[in-house]
Amino acid sequence: MVRMIRESFAVVEPCADEVAKFFYGMLFSLAPTTRDMFPVNMSVQRSRLLRALVHVVQMVDRPDDLIPFLRQLGRDHRKFGVVASHYESVGTALLASIKKFAGKSWTPQVERAWAEAYTIMARSMQEAAAADEGPAFWPATVVDHKRLSWGLAVVRVQPDYPVPYQPGQYVSVETPQRPRLWRYYSPANAPREDGTIEFHIRAVNSGWVSRSIVAHTQVGDQWRIGAPMGRLTVDREGERDILMVAGGTGVSPMRSILDNLAQWGENPRVHLFVGGRTREDLYDLENLQRIAQSNPWLTVVPVVESEPGLQGYEHGSLADVVTRYGAWSDREVLVCGSPAMIRATVSRMLVAGTPLDHIRYDPFTLD
Repeated sequence: MVRMIRESFAVVEPCADEVAKFFYGMLFSLAPTTRDMFPVNMSVQRSRLLRALVHVVQMVDRPDDLIPFLRQLGRDHRKFGVVASHYESVGTALLASIKKFAGKSWTPQVERAWAEAYTIMARSMQEAAAADEGPAFWPATVVDHKRLSWGLAVVRVQPDYPVPYQPGQYVSVETPQRPRLWRYYSPANAPREDGTIEFHIRAVNSGWVSRSIVAHTQVGDQWRIGAPMGRLTVDREGERDILMVAGGTGVSPMRSILDNLAQWGENPRVHLFVGGRTREDLYDLENLQRIAQSNPWLTVVPVVESEPGLQGYEHGSLADVVTRYGAWSDREVLVCGSPAMIRATVSRMLVAGTPLDHIRYDPFTLD
């Protein structure tokens, strides 16, 4: 089943955007009410669908990783008002989309493999959604908005009741300026007694939501926050020390983890590479270095791609610099940043000899 799913997906992946367009067209035809769950502009949603599919295909033979991801996805989808009947329509649309673009590689055996795989996926998501006794989303009020630069802001929100996230996880966010345009962001702090959450938001090109948050968010705005997701957590009792690789605002989940670890006297050793194109991109470096000064288990290495004469910094891409230090085969590796940065870093680390099962990253890191 695994082989047939991967081989058939490899055929349709070059047509990814067309597959996604066909999928949503068929879904809205089969279940018209689902159209109201999505924004008018579907470009990001199509990209997100394909990233989720790629992630599932990559993990289809690793159920210990796949099932928790699917259960988180099922809980998260409660915010849309998804019900059991929607899963049947999604399955029909998904198989029809892959069949249309798979051509001669689509056989009865391949169809059966995809149908069995989707049944497992849908069951996991539905069971998790049904078992979740928490709210479908958490209302939250913006209590602070600080613009650090033209394209970067720190936003602090106060949920009506605490969001049960673990340090390193991410959540989906909906803002009043962009209704139905949910985006994934990572809290930059460990859970606090007062429940406040800090988000670091960088405006990205064509980023309707991120640019709106940076430029137009006001104190008092009402946000909605979806169920926590993600695998970038650290077990303090684990056997391996930790390597963190963070690009840009990908430092947010790492800082959340460090914020939590700093509460303890003894921790695994943590080596953090934090990178950007220029020194200004390392906006949180001073805070990270302050944590390192009082916590000997933490080493922070700043990395810049330009300004080669800058003292105290490593120079090059994160992928280059991290692998320059070796394979890190004895570490648990956490990677967060843009999709391109994650791809490059993970690929280079695998070539350098880092075991695949030591590397963790999340599929929804940038929209």
